[in-house]
Amino acid sequence: MKTHGFTLIELIITLALVGLVAMVALPLYEISATRLKETELKLALRQIRTALDNYKIAADTGLITREAGDSGYPPSLEVLVTGVENAKDINHSRLVFLRHVPRDPFYPDLAQPAEQTWALRSYGSPPSDPMPGNDVYDVASLSAARGMNGIAYKEW
Repeated sequence: MKTHGFTLIELIITLALVGLVAMVALPLYEISATRLKETELKLALRQIRTALDNYKIAADTGLITREAGDSGYPPSLEVLVTGVENAKDINHSRLVFLRHVPRDPFYPDLAQPAEQTWALRSYGSPPSDPMPGNDVYDVASLSAARGMNGIAYKEW
Protein backbone atom coordinates (compact mmCIF):
# COMPACT_ATOMS: atom_id res chain seq x y z
CA MET A 1 0.00 0.00 0.00
CA LYS A 2 1.52 3.28 -1.18
CA THR A 3 0.71 6.59 0.48
CA HIS A 4 0.91 9.90 -1.31
CA GLY A 5 1.96 13.08 0.40
CA PHE A 6 4.91 14.89 1.89
CA THR A 7 7.05 13.78 4.78
CA LEU A 8 7.66 15.99 7.76
CA ILE A 9 11.26 16.58 6.68
CA GLU A 10 10.18 17.75 3.22
CA LEU A 11 7.71 20.21 4.74
CA ILE A 12 10.31 21.60 7.17
CA ILE A 13 12.87 22.07 4.39
CA THR A 14 10.30 23.82 2.19
CA LEU A 15 9.26 26.09 5.06
CA ALA A 16 12.90 26.93 5.79
CA LEU A 17 13.50 27.84 2.13
CA VAL A 18 10.41 30.07 2.03
CA GLY A 19 11.57 31.77 5.24
CA LEU A 20 15.03 32.33 3.80
CA VAL A 21 13.61 33.92 0.65
CA ALA A 22 11.39 36.17 2.77
CA MET A 23 14.37 37.23 4.90
CA VAL A 24 16.25 38.29 1.78
CA ALA A 25 13.27 39.95 0.07
CA LEU A 26 12.07 42.12 2.98
CA PRO A 27 15.16 44.36 3.23
CA LEU A 28 15.17 44.76 -0.54
CA TYR A 29 11.53 45.83 -0.40
CA GLU A 30 12.29 48.36 2.35
CA ILE A 31 15.18 49.81 0.35
CA SER A 32 12.98 50.05 -2.74
CA ALA A 33 10.21 51.78 -0.77
CA THR A 34 12.69 54.28 0.69
CA ARG A 35 14.16 54.97 -2.75
CA LEU A 36 10.70 55.60 -4.12
CA LYS A 37 9.91 58.08 -1.33
CA GLU A 38 13.24 59.82 -1.89
CA THR A 39 12.46 60.17 -5.59
CA GLU A 40 9.02 61.60 -4.72
CA LEU A 41 10.68 64.05 -2.29
CA LYS A 42 13.16 65.25 -4.92
CA LEU A 43 10.36 65.74 -7.44
CA ALA A 44 8.12 67.57 -4.95
CA LEU A 45 10.95 69.89 -3.88
CA ARG A 46 11.77 70.63 -7.52
CA GLN A 47 8.12 71.40 -8.36
CA ILE A 48 7.62 73.72 -5.38
CA ARG A 49 10.96 75.50 -5.79
CA THR A 50 10.35 76.02 -9.51
CA ALA A 51 6.90 77.47 -8.75
CA LEU A 52 8.44 79.78 -6.10
CA ASP A 53 11.05 80.97 -8.60
CA ASN A 54 8.41 81.52 -11.30
CA TYR A 55 6.30 83.54 -8.84
CA LYS A 56 9.34 85.70 -8.02
CA ILE A 57 10.07 86.25 -11.73
CA ALA A 58 6.43 87.23 -12.32
CA ALA A 59 6.61 89.67 -9.40
CA ASP A 60 9.89 91.17 -10.63
CA THR A 61 8.55 91.65 -14.17
CA GLY A 62 5.39 93.38 -12.93
CA LEU A 63 2.90 90.62 -13.65
CA ILE A 64 2.05 90.54 -9.94
CA THR A 65 1.38 93.72 -8.01
CA ARG A 66 3.30 93.93 -4.77
CA GLU A 67 3.69 96.36 -1.94
CA ALA A 68 6.88 98.36 -1.45
CA GLY A 69 9.34 96.37 0.60
CA ASP A 70 7.85 92.98 -0.33
CA SER A 71 10.38 90.33 -1.32
CA GLY A 72 8.39 89.22 -4.35
CA TYR A 73 7.91 85.70 -3.02
CA PRO A 74 4.41 84.31 -2.32
CA PRO A 75 2.87 84.75 1.14
CA SER A 76 1.97 81.03 1.31
CA LEU A 77 2.12 77.81 -0.69
CA GLU A 78 -1.64 78.01 -1.26
CA VAL A 79 -1.17 81.15 -3.37
CA LEU A 80 0.80 79.09 -5.88
CA VAL A 81 -2.30 76.93 -6.41
CA THR A 82 -5.10 79.51 -6.11
CA GLY A 83 -3.15 81.98 -8.23
CA VAL A 84 -2.90 85.74 -8.32
CA GLU A 85 -4.34 88.33 -10.64
CA ASN A 86 -2.23 89.18 -13.68
CA ALA A 87 -1.58 92.91 -13.30
CA LYS A 88 -0.80 93.37 -17.01
CA ASP A 89 -3.90 91.60 -18.35
CA ILE A 90 -6.97 93.76 -18.98
CA ASN A 91 -9.17 90.67 -18.56
CA HIS A 92 -7.77 90.13 -15.04
CA SER A 93 -6.73 86.54 -15.70
CA ARG A 94 -5.08 84.58 -12.93
CA LEU A 95 -1.50 83.35 -12.87
CA VAL A 96 -1.37 79.84 -11.39
CA PHE A 97 2.00 78.29 -10.63
CA LEU A 98 1.06 74.81 -9.31
CA ARG A 99 -1.90 72.50 -9.93
CA HIS A 100 -1.64 71.27 -6.35
CA VAL A 101 0.91 71.41 -3.56
CA PRO A 102 2.67 68.04 -3.40
CA ARG A 103 2.93 66.27 -0.06
CA ASP A 104 6.16 65.53 1.74
CA PRO A 105 6.30 61.73 1.29
CA PHE A 106 8.08 61.34 4.63
CA TYR A 107 5.42 63.23 6.62
CA PRO A 108 3.67 60.63 8.81
CA ASP A 109 0.16 62.13 9.13
CA LEU A 110 -1.79 61.60 5.90
CA ALA A 111 -4.76 63.57 7.28
CA GLN A 112 -2.72 66.78 7.34
CA PRO A 113 -3.14 69.08 4.32
CA ALA A 114 -0.19 68.96 1.91
CA GLU A 115 0.68 72.62 2.54
CA GLN A 116 1.32 71.85 6.21
CA THR A 117 3.71 68.94 5.59
CA TRP A 118 6.60 71.26 4.73
CA ALA A 119 8.99 73.41 6.77
CA LEU A 120 8.86 76.94 5.35
CA ARG A 121 11.71 79.44 5.13
CA SER A 122 11.08 83.13 4.59
CA TYR A 123 13.28 85.39 2.47
CA GLY A 124 14.70 87.20 5.51
CA SER A 125 15.56 83.98 7.33
CA PRO A 126 19.20 82.85 7.31
CA PRO A 127 19.99 79.43 5.80
CA SER A 128 21.56 78.24 9.05
CA ASP A 129 18.33 78.89 10.97
CA PRO A 130 15.37 78.69 8.54
CA MET A 131 12.18 80.20 9.96
CA PRO A 132 8.75 80.95 8.48
CA GLY A 133 7.76 84.56 7.98
CA ASN A 134 5.70 86.85 5.75
CA ASP A 135 6.65 84.99 2.58
CA VAL A 136 7.81 81.58 1.37
CA TYR A 137 11.34 81.64 -0.04
CA ASP A 138 12.08 77.91 0.28
CA VAL A 139 10.65 74.65 1.61
CA ALA A 140 12.20 71.62 3.27
CA SER A 141 11.09 68.29 4.64
CA LEU A 142 10.09 68.14 8.30
CA SER A 143 11.56 64.64 8.60
CA ALA A 144 14.52 64.22 10.95
CA ALA A 145 15.59 61.03 9.16
CA ARG A 146 18.64 60.73 6.95
CA GLY A 147 18.52 59.77 3.32
CA MET A 148 20.31 56.85 1.77
CA ASN A 149 23.04 59.31 0.77
CA GLY A 150 23.66 60.22 4.44
CA ILE A 151 22.19 63.73 4.21
CA ALA A 152 19.17 64.61 6.35
CA TYR A 153 15.97 65.04 4.32
CA LYS A 154 15.43 68.50 5.81
CA GLU A 155 18.72 69.60 4.18
CA TRP A 156 17.82 68.50 0.64
